[in-house]
Amino acid sequence: MSARVASGARAEQLAAQFLQQRGLKLLQQNYRCRFGEIDLILQDGDTLVFAEVRLRSRGDFGGAAASIGAAKQGKLVRSAQHYLAALARIPPCRFDAVLLPALDGSGIEWVRDAFGG
Repeated sequence: MSARVASGARAEQLAAQFLQQRGLKLLQQNYRCRFGEIDLILQDGDTLVFAEVRLRSRGDFGGAAASIGAAKQGKLVRSAQHYLAALARIPPCRFDAVLLPALDGSGIEWVRDAFGG
């Protein structure tokens, strides 16, 4: 496993723990389909949450939040639609972002409803 892949996996693990400590229930991690990948799928009450995890140790080019551009958002929306197609009932949904400046668990920023879908 490359260092980048290992860092990404660790960031997703930290983000999942962070959200679970705040009452969300983890349903699936690394959902993959032909449109892309969703890092975390969680339940927040009645709402289904599709979470994108970003690790950026440097603030160049706008940091972690700026790295979720229009193309990435489009892939996330299409992947979420693919996931929802298998459900009997479509619940309220939102897209969150979990931004990590480091892998030590400090400074995690949770952006609810980071973009519309």
